[in-house]
Amino acid sequence: MRAQIAELSGTIRQLQRSGLDDAAPRLLISRKRAELEDLTHRTNQSLQGD
Repeated sequence: MRAQIAELSGTIRQLQRSGLDDAAPRLLISRKRAELEDLTHRTNQSLQGD
């Protein structure tokens, strides 16, 4: 998932340099970051035995 986020970040930079709309990749990257945060939180809870 981190690799996907890094790839999307690169895509956004390319779109910005080209002057193209980067709204869709920005939305996708925010969703991926939220997924990663949720996964990290759930994993930490599991490791703590909650």
